[in-house]
Amino acid sequence: MIEQFVNFVIRPPRAEYNPDQYLWEPEFTLAGRKYKRIDLELSNERNQTLKCSHYVPAVIPENTALPCVIYCHGNSGCRADANEAAVILLPSNITLFALDFAGSGLSGGEYVSLGWHEKQDLKSVVSFLRKNKEVSCIGLWGRSMGAVTSLLYGAEDPSIAGMVLDSAFSNLYELMLELVDVYKIRVPKFTVKMAVHYMRRVIQRRAKFDIMDLNVVQVCLLKQYILLANN
Repeated sequence: MIEQFVNFVIRPPRAEYNPDQYLWEPEFTLAGRKYKRIDLELSNERNQTLKCSHYVPAVIPENTALPCVIYCHGNSGCRADANEAAVILLPSNITLFALDFAGSGLSGGEYVSLGWHEKQDLKSVVSFLRKNKEVSCIGLWGRSMGAVTSLLYGAEDPSIAGMVLDSAFSNLYELMLELVDVYKIRVPKFTVKMAVHYMRRVIQRRAKFDIMDLNVVQVCLLKQYILLANN
């Protein structure tokens, strides 16, 4: 049961999909206007391949830069989850960038980390987009793990224009304590914290991050304090 719970955290069911079937077509029409899907690969700091798609107008006038929103999926998700966001963003002249985080979808990597390593994946994407002269400001749209990723990255990059955050958690350790109870893992109440600390060590060894470090509120408050102090 504990092994299953560890997998629930760092190796949930992985989205398997065919891009040609589950993503918008390479060329498509939406609300009477033509758009295209540009597929590309990026590498994160751990040299893992990130599978990505950038949805843009079929023709962008010369010397024109458009805002871009990066969609950050949940722990069992993939870039196909951004399809609905395209319906909202593209007709508003906002381009959409979607990726499979490392350990998710078709990207490299074995485990997810609920935002800890995904923050570095997002950094790679932002760095790439900053070099694109057809991109102006950048926003983030995250769900669940993606919302946490957006918060962790946004705390370090004040140039992010805005964020849409859906179902983020504030503290992974506290969340795991709650989930042990929700999923009725068969350990006595007094040993729940011992079980979670055991899982902490397993996760550290396998996925190379410490669940105790994923205190999103504390990280964001600390970053804001540093920014205020520097100003």
